[in-house]
Amino acid sequence: MVSADASGWPTPPTTIAPPQISGPLRGGTADHTKFEALKGPFANGSEVTQVCLSCHTETGQHFMKNIHWTWSYQDKNTGQQLGKRYLINNFCTNSRGNEGMCAQCHAGYGWKDETFDFTDETKIDCLVCHETTGTYYKTPNSEGSPACSVMFEGKPPIDLAAAAQSVDLPQRANCGACHFNGGGGDNVKHGDLSTALKQPPRTLDVHMGVDGLNFACSACHVTNKHVWAGSRYNVVSKDTQGTGLPGQRTDVATCESCHGLAPHPVDSIAAFKLNDHVQSIACQTCHIPEFARGGVATVVDWDWRTAGKTLDGEGYHEEGYIQGNGGHRYTYKSIKGNFVYDENIIPEYDWFDGQMVYTTIDTQFDPNAESIEINGFSGSRGDGRSRIWPFKRMHTWQPYDKGNGTLVYTHLWGEDEAAYWGNYDMGAAIEKGMADFGLDYSGEFGFIETLSWWPITHMVAPKEQALACGDCHAPKNSRLAEVKGVYLPGRDRNRWVDIIGTLLVAGTLGGILIHGGIRIFSPKGDQH
Repeated sequence: MVSADASGWPTPPTTIAPPQISGPLRGGTADHTKFEALKGPFANGSEVTQVCLSCHTETGQHFMKNIHWTWSYQDKNTGQQLGKRYLINNFCTNSRGNEGMCAQCHAGYGWKDETFDFTDETKIDCLVCHETTGTYYKTPNSEGSPACSVMFEGKPPIDLAAAAQSVDLPQRANCGACHFNGGGGDNVKHGDLSTALKQPPRTLDVHMGVDGLNFACSACHVTNKHVWAGSRYNVVSKDTQGTGLPGQRTDVATCESCHGLAPHPVDSIAAFKLNDHVQSIACQTCHIPEFARGGVATVVDWDWRTAGKTLDGEGYHEEGYIQGNGGHRYTYKSIKGNFVYDENIIPEYDWFDGQMVYTTIDTQFDPNAESIEINGFSGSRGDGRSRIWPFKRMHTWQPYDKGNGTLVYTHLWGEDEAAYWGNYDMGAAIEKGMADFGLDYSGEFGFIETLSWWPITHMVAPKEQALACGDCHAPKNSRLAEVKGVYLPGRDRNRWVDIIGTLLVAGTLGGILIHGGIRIFSPKGDQH
């Protein structure tokens, strides 16, 4: 069970947590502690992988087809080249050219530049997803500036043999090693994925709660030959198939694939109406009333304009935010600028058809634009594909090419003089970042406001904490006050609709009164 300290926030379990529930592949047929080949010694992770592949002979070829390995995704609808390998975001801006640091979260070994061999299956990192000792970690693939590389000094050596013998189906902590820390820190990026989900109580997430269902990530993000269901690049915003027959459908990571298209037991008119809402309202909208819960805050504003300040010629940082679990968060770093945090956040809501719209390195925009959406989304009431979804809204001031009207690759990590994380020269960092990939750069940079939107789908609250009718159907402070294209009873007013509705209610009431009067005052025995 999960205990709580005086502040009310969950503390680590005092007993060994029960096994997490994974997807269709449950249990195991081998005790890896008994394999002599896994007892080592191992000089590096690749040697462990080679032993893994000696038994799991086809896994390498399967694994190299998934996005955790390729960091590449071709959007079939827009034709855009997407994936972490190419995109620009409004957090640390770009991984391309900075793989020495960013590829710590690549499921492989040694990716530090464009020479990495994506066909070499011995470079796959099996341990990052499968070891369960909790002692395994990854460091940058290349040296950074002294100011940055010091962060990774003094770490204890990894016992690769112990890690190899501990392998199991992926646990929340395995997936979270990268996904909880996207954007440069705990819960920075998504808002609904944080270290609070390693051993959460049911009140934080009904699916992952250790005192509830205790799902591992793969219980919903099911895998087929090491390719996982669920993707930010290909969101199923409106599942029209449900569970399928017989049993449960396991090819997508949607609420409907387990709960069906009529998830509420029809035991009242209200429940019947709730099921009717499923056509227009995503389950997440009602069942995730707030995100960044559990005591871990998320970044909502990032200002690169203030980066580069030093004290006595050295970079520094400031801790200015104490989050719900008592942890201190940086509100300024010389290498990144200023941050604003928030937690227990009410999402933004809008129609969403599953299509994210990206501003890539190739996208040209008005250089004088006040702001741009670095990843927006599409959807409307009338397209038949959309539902109202909850989002995290991220705001950033970040560098761009003022002359050409494009975003830029910024060279952040490295030992060379152009690396921004060491010398704080933004112009030089952009010039090198663009030149390394043969991209045109006008030589003039500025800072532009960017927005990004992140669909919220984790931290599902218990049903008793779900939104009530009055949270949306209210004339003031409606959760859906900004959602357009739909007449929402209680929120909206229309003179003719109100008049007709009043007449119908009055007519019904009048008919009842007249009928009752006739029954009361008519002589007994008359037919009514």
